[in-house]
Amino acid sequence: MIKFFKTIALLEGVSLLALLFFAMPMKYIFNNPVFVKHVGMAHGILFLLYIALAVVLKIEQKWEMKKFLIICVASIIPFGTFYVEKKYL
Repeated sequence: MIKFFKTIALLEGVSLLALLFFAMPMKYIFNNPVFVKHVGMAHGILFLLYIALAVVLKIEQKWEMKKFLIICVASIIPFGTFYVEKKYL
């Protein structure tokens, strides 16, 4: 389960970066919102999966609340999931 969570963490982090540094500039600089729709949907699904898996792993692995909250908050910070993957997983 941890290996799957690491994979989702990596994909969620990449999707957040793609949304912030590719799709959003394409929308606001080049007036092309199509990328936000697709990248945003992928990111949303990966984000929900990341949080759901974090809840499951908190219960399975008996994580402390502090560790769980750090892992969850990292999902909304650019590069946060990469940090969590290296430090906590």
